Amino acid sequence: MLIADLMTAFALLLIIEGLLPVIAPQFWQKTMRDLARVHPKTIRIGGIVSMLAGAFLLQFLH
Repeated sequence: MLIADLMTAFALLLIIEGLLPVIAPQFWQKTMRDLARVHPKTIRIGGIVSMLAGAFLLQFLH
């Protein structure tokens, strides 16, 4: 069951990630250009915060 759950979560991730380029491609391009100018350490911190928020949300839901 774990593999099926992981594959479902990955499929949902791909769907959600694909929404913005489909709905607003120019905004997505601008966002990617802006993100390319951000310092790597700042991006890493944002990733860590996002991962922690996801982990806490999973704990809260289960």
